[in-house]
Amino acid sequence: MFSHNLLIILRNFKRSKGSFLINLLGLSTGLACALLIFLWVRDEVMMDKFHAAGDRLFELMEFQKNSENNIRVTNSTPGLLAEKLASDVPEIEYAATVTPTYWFGPFQFANKEKQVATSAIYAGKDFFRIFSFELMEGVADKVLADKQSVVLSESTARALFGDATLAVGKSLEVDRTTTFAVTGIFKDVPRNSSSRFDAVFSFEKWKELVPQTLDWRNAGPMTFATLRPGANVEQFQSKIKDIISSQITEKHRSLFAVPFTEMYLHGNYNAQGVQSGGRIEYVLMFSLIACFIVAIACVNFMNLSTARAAQRIKEVGIKKAVGAGRFVLVSQFMIESMFMSFLSLLVALLLVDLLLPEFNVITGKQLDLQFDGILIATLIGISLVTGLISGSYPALYMSAFNPAAVLKGKLHSTFGELMIRKGLVIFQFSLSVVFIVAVLVVYNQIQYLQHKDIGYDRDNLLYFQMKGNTQTNREAFLQEASRIPGIVGVSTISESLVGGGNTTSLEWDGKDPNDRTPFAVRPVNYGMLELLDLNLTEGRLFSREHQDSMNIVVNEAAIRAMGMKEPIGKTVTLGPFKPTIVGVVRDFHYESLHSAIAPMFFILAPAYTQKVMAKLAAGDPGPAIEKLQKLHKEFNPEFPFEFRFVDEDYNAQYNAEIRVSMLSRYFAGIAIIISCLGLFGLAAHTAERRFKEIGIRKALGSSNFGIIYLLSSDFTKVVAIAIVVAIPVSFLILRKWLDSFVFKIELEWWYFIGSGLLALVIAWLTVASQAAKASRINPVKCLRSE
Repeated sequence: MFSHNLLIILRNFKRSKGSFLINLLGLSTGLACALLIFLWVRDEVMMDKFHAAGDRLFELMEFQKNSENNIRVTNSTPGLLAEKLASDVPEIEYAATVTPTYWFGPFQFANKEKQVATSAIYAGKDFFRIFSFELMEGVADKVLADKQSVVLSESTARALFGDATLAVGKSLEVDRTTTFAVTGIFKDVPRNSSSRFDAVFSFEKWKELVPQTLDWRNAGPMTFATLRPGANVEQFQSKIKDIISSQITEKHRSLFAVPFTEMYLHGNYNAQGVQSGGRIEYVLMFSLIACFIVAIACVNFMNLSTARAAQRIKEVGIKKAVGAGRFVLVSQFMIESMFMSFLSLLVALLLVDLLLPEFNVITGKQLDLQFDGILIATLIGISLVTGLISGSYPALYMSAFNPAAVLKGKLHSTFGELMIRKGLVIFQFSLSVVFIVAVLVVYNQIQYLQHKDIGYDRDNLLYFQMKGNTQTNREAFLQEASRIPGIVGVSTISESLVGGGNTTSLEWDGKDPNDRTPFAVRPVNYGMLELLDLNLTEGRLFSREHQDSMNIVVNEAAIRAMGMKEPIGKTVTLGPFKPTIVGVVRDFHYESLHSAIAPMFFILAPAYTQKVMAKLAAGDPGPAIEKLQKLHKEFNPEFPFEFRFVDEDYNAQYNAEIRVSMLSRYFAGIAIIISCLGLFGLAAHTAERRFKEIGIRKALGSSNFGIIYLLSSDFTKVVAIAIVVAIPVSFLILRKWLDSFVFKIELEWWYFIGSGLLALVIAWLTVASQAAKASRINPVKCLRSE
């Protein structure tokens, strides 16, 4: 029986080559998209899931409430928090403080023979007990016990010593200033880790380097903890809530813990401190897109199969006449559908293999086709579901034919059948229009983000980390750099403007004791604010003539937060310092446009700056960068010159949106192509079914345009209905997406009307190709066929 059905399937494919190729191309393309999205979604969902502690592993977060009762949620915590948790909270098994990787540029590791630049973090002694970064050499509770210890990744150790196992016990010089002993080697950080680093220093060393870490009022590092097996999470949460306020008088700060495995996907919080999404939104969105694209391909199969039913009515009638039951016929058509689905899957796998390198470039990942149990089960599942969905309606429809009627050739399309077929086309094109609108809106929002005036000049602005002689001879280096042709200005700053630290320790006269509004703070050198071309609204910028050391310049948001009427000349308190406000600059965006502009101040403190920032003249920056690199080598021959542009940091804030924009363009194009394939097939079938009618009309004098209008009008109505359905749906979806930005574009009417017209034009062109072909038929040939 199976061989008989297979033979019939092959004969039907051969007889209807056009439909077969359309179905194969549509299904294989849809499945390829679904597989690519599945690989991406699986990688996102599995991020950080390899840690053995699992749901016992938590990241500590802070609620920081301001005077307006808005809540800021941050993972920046006091440096002493881990020690306090480990000693005072019995539910905790291990706790460790960790510095973020983005705080530092590359560290230079050197032995007598080799030098390697790589990323590193500082971490508490129980770091390797908490996280499952596998140690090849060393003991987890001892490798970070000494403040002069360092643990290297396998690849870094191999680069420095040839054989990673020989590295333990050896000494390394870091940044040509400090010697560390290698106490352990860990396997390279897994690909599905959200944190990337190649070396770990002891956090005890960090406390020595940055004494401010010992002050509970300051925050910055991250804190992680694992709970003891069986510990009560609710009791744990209640015990940690007031730990910070028990150490200082700042009652606005409270702690809570979040499962670490949730942070990657669920990392966004609103102004009420409630979790409000994150990357999970894009995971869900692309999962839906995958389902919709496969559904569009399945619709093509159903429409073409039912539309061409007339060619198979005699086959069905004869089988029914000789006793074949409906179950046998349904089985035959379902087997045919399954065969097409599995054949399409093979083509889809080939397409995925070809497209995966480019897909990795777009998504910034390293995905590959590893045929493990999960992937094989997913492939089989997708293929079965696709086969069942695409084949179910045609199988039930054709198996229900009356044998007497079909043998007489009396097969008539019912109103219900036509409505179902048109409904499926409406579904296809509604999704296509939604995709087109999404592409337009997302693209324009990204363009708005990248080109909006953010209040300072970030063009041609580069920066690099000061190390060695560039730090100890800071002023001499700046003077030499300022003389380089093509460099407009040069100064130093503590960190890049994008991101960075904040403080709640700023005090002023009349401040509400309960007000602990966080202020972003950037220590800078002379000339830095001029370099950024900030707009001064009151007072002046820092000046050597006024000896402004430790004075501050604030933004307008800071003045509003402090409620000051005449801020210039007023003194505030910042820890042991009492700086004077000497200037106010217009608000500018130093954070993502997802957020409102927050209070900020610059403090003149050259000794606290770590990065050189240089403004290049417009035009070709190459010669100036080359001379700057040469100067850097003269001062620091041991350190490579590694720089970044500020606009790279700015655009990096929108990496997720940029990738969504690119992917949505591809997937929208694919959805439209698949929909048009189906429309092309239906138009071809309609022209074929109305072959004799066209001949008679032409014989009676109908023009070519009249024939084209006749065949196109029904499809035009269907696509027009799809546009009407899609416009409100796309408006609601995209308005919700734009609500995640404080600064955003308006949803203009032309996004929707333009997208609808574009879909209509594409549909017209698709149908017109078949209609025009039919209009050129010789009526004599049509009538002779009777």
